[in-house]
Amino acid sequence: MSVVIETTIGDITVDLFLKERPRACQNFLKLCKLKYYNFCLFHTVQRDFIAQTGDPEGTGKGGTSLYGILYGDQAKYFEAEKTPKLKHQNTGTLSFASHGGHMLGSQFFFTLAEQLDYLDGEHCVFGQVVEGLDVLVKLNSAICDDKHQPYQDIRITHTVVLDDPLDDPAGLQPPDRSPPLTDDILNSGRIAADEDLEESGGRTAEELEELIEDREARARATILEMVGDLPDADSAPPENVLFVCKLNPVTTDDDLQIIFSRFGRVVSCEIIRDQKTGNSLQYGFIEFDNPKSCENAYFKMDNVLIDDRRIHVDFSQSVSKVKWRGRGKITYESGTSAAELAQMGGGGGVGGRGRGRGGGRGRGGRGGPPGRPTAHTRDSGDRDHDRGRGNRNHGDRDRDRDRDRGTKDHDRGRGDRDRGGGEQRRSKDAGRDGSRLDVDQLKALLAGEKEKSDSEGSTHVARHNKKAKKHKKKSRRDSSDHDDSSGSDSKTTKGSKNTASEIP
Repeated sequence: MSVVIETTIGDITVDLFLKERPRACQNFLKLCKLKYYNFCLFHTVQRDFIAQTGDPEGTGKGGTSLYGILYGDQAKYFEAEKTPKLKHQNTGTLSFASHGGHMLGSQFFFTLAEQLDYLDGEHCVFGQVVEGLDVLVKLNSAICDDKHQPYQDIRITHTVVLDDPLDDPAGLQPPDRSPPLTDDILNSGRIAADEDLEESGGRTAEELEELIEDREARARATILEMVGDLPDADSAPPENVLFVCKLNPVTTDDDLQIIFSRFGRVVSCEIIRDQKTGNSLQYGFIEFDNPKSCENAYFKMDNVLIDDRRIHVDFSQSVSKVKWRGRGKITYESGTSAAELAQMGGGGGVGGRGRGRGGGRGRGGRGGPPGRPTAHTRDSGDRDHDRGRGNRNHGDRDRDRDRDRGTKDHDRGRGDRDRGGGEQRRSKDAGRDGSRLDVDQLKALLAGEKEKSDSEGSTHVARHNKKAKKHKKKSRRDSSDHDDSSGSDSKTTKGSKNTASEIP
């Protein structure tokens, strides 16, 4: 005996245990024939546990049994069979939900996992799913609130009894058609079962990409807030700070401030340095007094040559200088609030919707770099002009650089002289300067290296022979001293210290 339960997410076919649970199966079959379950919500879905339905009210507190329909409220619930014992062992077990005291009504559930033995004895197993396990998988993956109610309605649309060997009780009048669907039934306050949740409808590819980026940015910001890296998920980086990287190690804070001050007043300019050595890490941050100057510098200074290095400029995404003063009261280290920056043209500030710089939509520019300008916005004349301005008045720095290089060369040369490597250093310097050696010079250089190696080997052999002769002479002298002073205890002791191996 089987029944097909049609739902908004698919059909489920169940077989009933008529021999083991005759009263429970009669209750379920006759309610299906009365179309009692049509449009019932799955009001409770707990992942890897159960999916419960059968309440026409959709609250989980209503419903009545077949006997309540036939005989009144005094027969609203009935007592189910307890023997033989049937267990909730398999996924897709069909069971009536108990209202206490093993009293059953109309509500039933499907198990969404195996080995739910703790449900045995309290609830009444009366069937098993034989087709439609994929529908149970969809039920199990439904997104629910804290009360385990799905956000989007999942309903039973129809029930079809394939085989009913039981006679209808007296007074039962099955309807010839399904009951009408009314607004009261559909008004659950949730997303309708047939409502299309596809957000791509009517959107362009750019809008969809922007929507995806915005969601990813929100997710990243929420994670950073959870780990403590952000004071709030809605906090955005300041609109008046530039990030500069690929700097030359010799470039100083004052150099950057002089170069970028042509676009507006620079509040602060800082190149990040190693904490121990003080060496430049080749990136830094430049803060302007208003976002407009910052934006102009971004458009003009990217890929500009400074100290023989082409720098990269972008808007800063750091919030390390953000001060948290409560929700909606974020200020920056310079004392400017987010609202004031937004009024200056910064793109909305914290929590403000609107277009960010570069044409990108977003919440105050949060969630990644804003729209980048195209290549044709920087003409060659502006680039050459900026390049000239960036390299202006650097004569002193070049002299300091040359002096440092001279000092390093001097130290390197001194080390080479100690090691006897003067010729090798000169060959490296010659290669660095770009000069070439002809064949004769190369032969002379190789001959010099060979002669130096031979001389070093001869010196090493001579030193070894001299040391061996000295040691042999000392051994003979110690032996003669021992023979002359064999009767004296003090001399014997002294001799034993010098030649301990000769004592008998």
